[in-house]
Amino acid sequence: MVKVLIADDHHVVRRGLLFFLKTQKDIEVVGEAVNGKEAVEMAATLQPDIVLMDLVMPVMDGIQATRMIKEKFPHIIVLMLTSFSDQDHVVPAIEAGAAGYQLKDIEPDELVASLRSLMRGENTLHPKASSELLKAPAEPAPHTINQLTPREQEVLAELTKGKSNREIASALFVTEKTVKTHISNIFIKLSVQDRTQAALYAVKHGLTEVGRQ
Repeated sequence: MVKVLIADDHHVVRRGLLFFLKTQKDIEVVGEAVNGKEAVEMAATLQPDIVLMDLVMPVMDGIQATRMIKEKFPHIIVLMLTSFSDQDHVVPAIEAGAAGYQLKDIEPDELVASLRSLMRGENTLHPKASSELLKAPAEPAPHTINQLTPREQEVLAELTKGKSNREIASALFVTEKTVKTHISNIFIKLSVQDRTQAALYAVKHGLTEVGRQ
């Protein structure tokens, strides 16, 4: 079972999410938070697998709540679910630790697919969010990039394109197990927690073909 905590200040949104997620046999909604502060407190108590986090909430917003949850509980996955798709919201959310970013107009089936993708360790970004992410201004690459091997840089480039481990393995003619090993090394060397943060890092520092466009 995938344990999900819903954090949104709108009752109608929470009811809608709860109604649909309860129909999924592999998903259990373990709680509902009405603001960011409550989301942090409930995450500590309930230890969900995923927090469905709204961006704009009273008391504490979703970005600050995400940052606090990831600092205290790195294993908890945060999927931002919001109405905002501009760069000023997308980039800070991912930098705070959100592993996924979806808009509230997402189809229910697609939302469930996103939750399952995140549990598999894959990134899930709404097309509009991906577009804004790629617009992030490039910054000088820190020395840590020199620690990546040429193969790890190739894997990072493919990962930034949103490819799954299987797709990366096929593109580089290696096994999925090898890809997983390279990705683990990339996370350690770049001090990032997930694929989405790795992609943001690569784009911001112009380390991939995508980032240099």
